[in-house]
Amino acid sequence: MESYAQALLYAIPFFTLLLIVEIAYGYFVKDQKYKVFDTVSSLSSGFTNILKDTLGLGVVLVSYPFLLEYLAIFDIQVTWIVWVIAFIVIDFAGYWNHRLSHKINFFWNQHVIHHSSEEFNLACALRQPISNLIGYFALFLIPAAIFGVPNDVILILAPIHLFAQFWYHTRHINKMGWLEYILVTPSQHRVHHAINPEYIDKNLGQILCIWDRWFGTFQEELESVPPQYGVLKPAHTWNPVLINFQHLYRLIKDAWRTTSYWDKLRIWFMPTGWRPKDVAAKYPIKIIEDVYNFDRYKTDSSIALKIYTIFQLVCTLLLLLFMFYNYSNIEFDYLLLSSALLFIGVYGYTSLMDGSAYAVWLEVFRGITGIIVTIYLGGWFGLDNFISFGSSMVILYFVITVFAGIYFTQIEGAKKPNIVL
Repeated sequence: MESYAQALLYAIPFFTLLLIVEIAYGYFVKDQKYKVFDTVSSLSSGFTNILKDTLGLGVVLVSYPFLLEYLAIFDIQVTWIVWVIAFIVIDFAGYWNHRLSHKINFFWNQHVIHHSSEEFNLACALRQPISNLIGYFALFLIPAAIFGVPNDVILILAPIHLFAQFWYHTRHINKMGWLEYILVTPSQHRVHHAINPEYIDKNLGQILCIWDRWFGTFQEELESVPPQYGVLKPAHTWNPVLINFQHLYRLIKDAWRTTSYWDKLRIWFMPTGWRPKDVAAKYPIKIIEDVYNFDRYKTDSSIALKIYTIFQLVCTLLLLLFMFYNYSNIEFDYLLLSSALLFIGVYGYTSLMDGSAYAVWLEVFRGITGIIVTIYLGGWFGLDNFISFGSSMVILYFVITVFAGIYFTQIEGAKKPNIVL
């Protein structure tokens, strides 16, 4: 996990730079694709995902080293062709894993967060799950294990393969000629994120588009059908933690409510969106029917609140980068504590963006807790070793969090009777 944290130290600034470039480009050409709250929500989702992944939280059903040990029939030398084959195998596995996430109720829960934004930009690429707590991806790599592809090759290529899926989440790049027949391009991925009936569950490839063409899931972007983004059951929240588990919560409720024991069991493995007939009739869920005319989620907000949420985003990013930079020097218990405070922070300020009544209690709690932890430990997890007044700045940040939480809910919020709760 330490190596992944180190990789993120380089990846995050690079992704941030590209985001700034896309925002600046949209501003100068007067075609902005970003909205403040949506962007903060997307980036905050990315924060929660990398916190979970760097801590290794989850249960791995089967690991690649295990499969390699028991299934390998060749002992191959690592050459350039092995790297190429391994990359293709990972991409092939990624296609089928992605397809599974779109087709089966239970697996959709870990992917819905990525589609939840009603915008399409580089920020939404970072909407990654924390609900993928069961690790089974290695099962798709059985062919690689049989041929003896070394684990080190997979470990290096996997994050590269993931990071390489970032760039095509944009509306500023049109079709790319002959590359459209080889790679997944922005045009193809716009189709994938669209909720238009013509585009649903299409273009499931991750780097190569050949799998979609071979297995019948390819769809070209049509000029007559402009993509509309989001999910057919809108999230109606900026809080990425809630979005991660909304679908699972619906499944649990439906399984509990149905009178059929068979439906209680099969609901988890039925096609995405399937519901027991008795439950669907008694507890209907509103689904977008006209993708060109629906109310996109927004909350009443002041310029001050927008500036404050950007402030929270930047502070969270800086604290996150420090944790990765000092990862090897922080005990695991303290890594968990630091991550918990950052995680609660994301939950807190995104709840504030939603206008949730309980946001004030979250913000006051995490602010006071952060101050107590910093003072009790004699500093913020070794930050003073790098910046002499670093821990004092962290304490000031938590003080601001407490007072801002009170202000935006109890003072400014009280002046807005139409605030979304």
